[in-house]
Amino acid sequence: MILVIDVGNTNMTLGVYEGEELKGTFRMMTQTPRTSDEYGVVITQMLKNRGIDTARLEGSIVASVVPDVMHSLIGSLVKYIGTRPIIVGPGIKTGIRIITEDPRAIGADRIVDAVAAYEKYGGPVLVLDFGTATTYDLITEKGEFAAGITAPGIRISSEALWTKAAKLPNFEIKKPKSILAQETITSMQAGLVYGQIGQTEYIIRKVQEESGIRNLKVVATGGLGRLIADETDAIHIYDSSLTLDGLRIIYEKNDCR
Repeated sequence: MILVIDVGNTNMTLGVYEGEELKGTFRMMTQTPRTSDEYGVVITQMLKNRGIDTARLEGSIVASVVPDVMHSLIGSLVKYIGTRPIIVGPGIKTGIRIITEDPRAIGADRIVDAVAAYEKYGGPVLVLDFGTATTYDLITEKGEFAAGITAPGIRISSEALWTKAAKLPNFEIKKPKSILAQETITSMQAGLVYGQIGQTEYIIRKVQEESGIRNLKVVATGGLGRLIADETDAIHIYDSSLTLDGLRIIYEKNDCR
């Protein structure tokens, strides 16, 4: 079994694989400062609660967009799990060739998503990740990371509404019954969700137009991705485990046992 960890700006998502089977997933907040011992105790306890014996873990892999947590996290894996993790970054085998102007500027999470989407669904593919930011990444038929678009995430947009406008309240992110809202909460929900659907469809259409690719598969992932994917035919597949699957695939490509 292997432990895979995706360190995002908001949450850290962990998964345990036995072969290609995802045995369990876990989440913790990234923004909570922790020592290596605290990470170690929390991770081992979560695994224990799912009946997973840490002694059976043969390796681990981490993709992170938050450098500040890495020293403590790596230390916890070495000390409590007994593995020195593979870190997704320059020099790692991925099977994806980055042909953008500055390949080193592409976040590890986006590379992982690209690997998973290309390996699982083939190319050309446009990968959407509805996380802290909403990202759109184009992978060609040859497995080239050709372009990426970054927009504010759904949650960031909602927080901007109620934190920057004194009279607007906090609200649940969900699609209202109608876009013809008649009170404050549903008007905010309508603007946020229908606005995100419109943005998604327009960006997908522009990517197809400017790239000239007509047979483009569109794959979405991320916590709020299901909300948008269920409301538009422009997204062909929603895959909740895409990032974790990508980490597993990259681990297999780099496992030197």
